[in-house]
Amino acid sequence: TMSLALYTCLLWLSTSGLWTIQAEDPNAAISTKSPHRDLAPINTDFAFSLYKHLVASAPDRNTFISPVSISIALAMLSLGAGGHTRAQLLQGLGFNLTETSEGEIHQSFRHLQHLLRESDTGLEITMGSTLFLDHSLELLNSFLEDIKHYYGSEDLSVDSQEWAGTSRQINKYIKNKTPGKTADAFLDPDRPAIPALVSYIFAKGTWTQPSNPERTVEKNFYVNETTTVKVPMIFQSSSIKHLLDPELPCQVVQLDHSGNQTIFFVLPNLGQMDTVIAALSRDMMKRWSMSLARSQVHLYIPKVSISGTYDLRGVLEDMGIEDMFTNRANFSGISHAEQLKVSKVIHKAMLHLDEEDMKPAATKGTLELESEPLTINFNRPFLVMVFDHFTWSSLFLGKVVNPT
Repeated sequence: TMSLALYTCLLWLSTSGLWTIQAEDPNAAISTKSPHRDLAPINTDFAFSLYKHLVASAPDRNTFISPVSISIALAMLSLGAGGHTRAQLLQGLGFNLTETSEGEIHQSFRHLQHLLRESDTGLEITMGSTLFLDHSLELLNSFLEDIKHYYGSEDLSVDSQEWAGTSRQINKYIKNKTPGKTADAFLDPDRPAIPALVSYIFAKGTWTQPSNPERTVEKNFYVNETTTVKVPMIFQSSSIKHLLDPELPCQVVQLDHSGNQTIFFVLPNLGQMDTVIAALSRDMMKRWSMSLARSQVHLYIPKVSISGTYDLRGVLEDMGIEDMFTNRANFSGISHAEQLKVSKVIHKAMLHLDEEDMKPAATKGTLELESEPLTINFNRPFLVMVFDHFTWSSLFLGKVVNPT
């Protein structure tokens, strides 16, 4: 089996007041109307829009985000917003408030989180959102009840006057939520960022395609015309879903998880990365899913370890979510006592892909081939996308420019 370890993805949202949200185990009755399916197209459109804005802001760097965790965190924040700030947040996420009530939106997100955590025992997922607020802030009970009900949150108070200790407390909290995966500090002890909204997701799964760790080889990876690096390449030779796209200049490989997750690796032709990214959409993913066909493939994929920290404020402002960063911000749903506004939106994500726990597949007789297997070598910048196909959620979207 091929092991794909998708490590921590965190979103920090700094406002001017601090509080916490933990992953709830919702035992309450879940609607049977599949509200997550109504969320799926909206979340996917937001995911690709956010991803394209972020990639455009740093075209020569690796990019890796968890769009669904960002959507969840921002939707939760909207529970504390009022007036135009709340409308702008929800509309920025893609909701038409004349067609969908706010109650339906939050119930759908509640159901989605439940499914992502509980529906597939084959994938380890830890996720949640945590809002840290200053202990002097008087929070509204309605807000605390809503974030607990819909997002499994409970408030965590800290002392914003003692930032060094507070940042250590928050960093320790995050590390404990993703044990052993996040050795570095996430909040700078010298740069206050209170309040802080932290959204985290940890996922680890085993993929169904066979691979032999003994056949991992070192090969060249061509970052650009002038930069070449040596990377260990994971090798697989098996029947794999593959598409040489007749419409876009790229090849697509799909690997399936033993449960509900699917990963797409997309290899644009030389110089065509921007063309492929610009075309990413729900319709494109649907076309790929319907067009992929199994063929015998020699597949080389780099051992990947990507991490990055992004300040999403500028990206969100470009997408029309801007009031919450200004003095026009209305967070009267959190507290009447103090004017709050968001100062930063920091998202940290990390991806690690190697052959840990890989085991060669058992041979099932001899497969006679009329021709040599197709060789697909991900030895230049490529895209990686992880979807939960039960909830149709975009768990992770990434662009690998340099895997070292």
